[in-house]
Order: sequence, then C-alpha cells, then structure tokens
Amino acid sequence: MQKERIERARQRRNYRSRKRIFGTPERPRLTVFRSGRHIYAQIIDDVAAAILVSSSTQARALRDHIKYGGNKEAAKSVGTALAKQAMDIGIKAVCFDRNGYKYHGRIKALADAVREAGLVF
Repeated sequence: MQKERIERARQRRNYRSRKRIFGTPERPRLTVFRSGRHIYAQIIDDVAAAILVSSSTQARALRDHIKYGGNKEAAKSVGTALAKQAMDIGIKAVCFDRNGYKYHGRIKALADAVREAGLVF
C-alpha cells in the first residue's frame, strides 16, 4: 500500500513536469528511470517519437565495470556513457526530464556526469 502511494505521487509529479518538457530534434529530452538495483537513461526525440541514445547499468559496455547498479557511482558511469554516445551522433544540448524523481542522489549524480561530459541542459 505504501509503495503504491509513493509511485502514484511520483507519477503525478511526472505528469505535471511533462506538460512543459518536450524533446525536439534540436534539443531532445533526456529522461531517467531508476529502480532499486539499476538506473536507465534515454535521449528521446518526441517529434519523431524515437529513442536516439540509451544507456543503463545493464548495458553490455557498463555491466562488467559496475559492481552494483543502484548507487551514485553507477549513475555517474551511465551519465558519462550516455553523454559520450550523444556527442558522437551530434547532440550537444538536451532538456532534462527527471521523470518525477527528486533531483537528489542518483538522479543528481547522473545529471552532473552528463554535464561534465559536455552536454548542455
């Protein structure tokens, strides 16, 4: 019951923020999902309804280097890998969609790693 209430509250926050956040070809949307054990990030062009780049703690490139996917170090690795892939295909700026999660902990670590790697929010 408690988990359902928390998830519904996150979804309400997400609906409120998604009214304003929209990914375009020039500035796609970087969205984040976190579970207890892993973190996932995608860069999405909402106009074309296409995922341009994605990375997670379960990706083949990161899976061997990450001991546990549910901590800040793993989120930093995912953010750095995602930014590198995005820069390779020519994406320089994104709008950040935290997906209803608080900008704290793993979400903040991922966002900071993306910024340090060169993407602009």
